[in-house]
Amino acid sequence: MPGTLGIVAGSGPLPARLAATAQAAGRRVFILGLEGHAEPATIAPFPHAIHRIGAGGQILASLREAGVEDLVLIGPVRRPSLLTLMPDAEGAKILGRIGRAAFAGDDGLLAAVIRVFEEEGFRVRGAHELMEELAAPEGVLGRHVPDSSAEADIVRGVAVARALGAVDVGQAVVVQQGIVLGVEAVEGTDALLARCAGLRRDGPPGVLVKLAKPGQEARADLPTIGPRTVEGAAAAGLGGIALEAGLTLMPEREATVAAADRLGLFLVARRFG
Repeated sequence: MPGTLGIVAGSGPLPARLAATAQAAGRRVFILGLEGHAEPATIAPFPHAIHRIGAGGQILASLREAGVEDLVLIGPVRRPSLLTLMPDAEGAKILGRIGRAAFAGDDGLLAAVIRVFEEEGFRVRGAHELMEELAAPEGVLGRHVPDSSAEADIVRGVAVARALGAVDVGQAVVVQQGIVLGVEAVEGTDALLARCAGLRRDGPPGVLVKLAKPGQEARADLPTIGPRTVEGAAAAGLGGIALEAGLTLMPEREATVAAADRLGLFLVARRFG
C-alpha cells in the first residue's frame, strides 16, 4: 500500500478536493497548510498541520512524522518578501540551497523548492497526475465557438504568452484585434482582467489566452481557471478564453463551462505545441 500522500496547501478548494479524492481511493492523506494561505476550515476535515512558509524545520518534521512519501504542491500562494519570511534554522539552510532561484521568477523558484523536497526524500507529484479530471480536456468546452477574429487573436496571444513564459513572467495575455491590451505579471489573472476592462476597443471583442510557460515545472503552479475567471473576462468585454489542454487546471469544470455559456463566452482548450 502506498505511503501517505502529503499535500502542501495554498489557498482555494483544490487541496481539500485532492485530499478527498485520495481518501476515497483508500489512500492516507496529510495536509501541510501554509499559514496565511491555506484556508483552515477547508482543510480541517483532514489530518493536517499549519506552518508559516519560513518554518522549514517544522514543515519537514510534520511531513516525516505523518509518513509522507508522495508530495503535491497545490493552491495559489502569494510570494512572500524575503524580509518578512523570518526563516527558522532549517528554513535558512533551505534558502541557501535554493540560492539564486529565490530571486528568480515563480517557475524557477518552484523548481528549486521541488528539488529541495526531492533531496529530502519526498517524491513530488503533479496534481494533474493524481486527478486527471482536473485538467482541461481538448476541444470547445461549451456552446460558443471562436470566430475568425477571435482565432487571429488566439494565435497572437499564444505567441505573446510563450514569449512571456520564456522569461518566467506570467501565464496570461489579453489580445483584442491583434493589439495586446495587457499581460499577466505578479498581480494574477483576475487583476489583469480588471485592468483590461478599461482598455477595450470598439469592434470585435478580445480574448484571454492562458497557458503554461515553455518548459514549466508541471508539478506546481499550472494555469488554473474557474467561474470567477469567466466572469472577469465577461466584465472586461472579452469574447472568450483559450487555454492549454492537459496543462490547465479546471477544478470547477461544470460551473466554469456553465458560466461561459450563460455569459456568451467561448471556452476552448487546445494543445499549442
